[in-house]
Amino acid sequence: DHVCIEDCTIATGYDAIALKSGWDEYGIAYGRPTENVHIRRVHLQASYGSSLAFGSDMSGGISNVVVEHVNLDNSKGGIEFRTVRGRGGYMKEIIISDVEMKNINTAIVATAYCGSHPDDKFDPNALPTLDHFILQDIIGTNITIAGSFAGLQESPFTNICLSNITLS
Repeated sequence: DHVCIEDCTIATGYDAIALKSGWDEYGIAYGRPTENVHIRRVHLQASYGSSLAFGSDMSGGISNVVVEHVNLDNSKGGIEFRTVRGRGGYMKEIIISDVEMKNINTAIVATAYCGSHPDDKFDPNALPTLDHFILQDIIGTNITIAGSFAGLQESPFTNICLSNITLS
């Protein structure tokens, strides 16, 4: 809670920055959300993962995140929102703006089909919620796939605004 990441250069093998909040029933029971996060003026690179990842372990919830003035390059994924049935939790009130991407395989991903379960005690009816996302003022060059969005029919992604995005 109340985290600021700024003026950093992060280069990793997997996710450069990954916001998480617990795994399945354990994250739900613990109930400690990741919230009030501000990420700005960072340069991120993740060879095999995503430059900026939300989840897939997000059962305690992720909310009120602002990401601005970031450079993402030479990564498999640019910005990814990940979850899976049985995870529960939520991702909401996320604003991402002023992003420059270069050499990214998939620029923007939101999927409800990512992740495994630690054991068989998870509740398959615990559906994740993704709501109120704004992605704006994003420029990308040498992008292979612009975006991929795959939600659950029983719990669709809602209130997503993509504005002023140019990917080539």
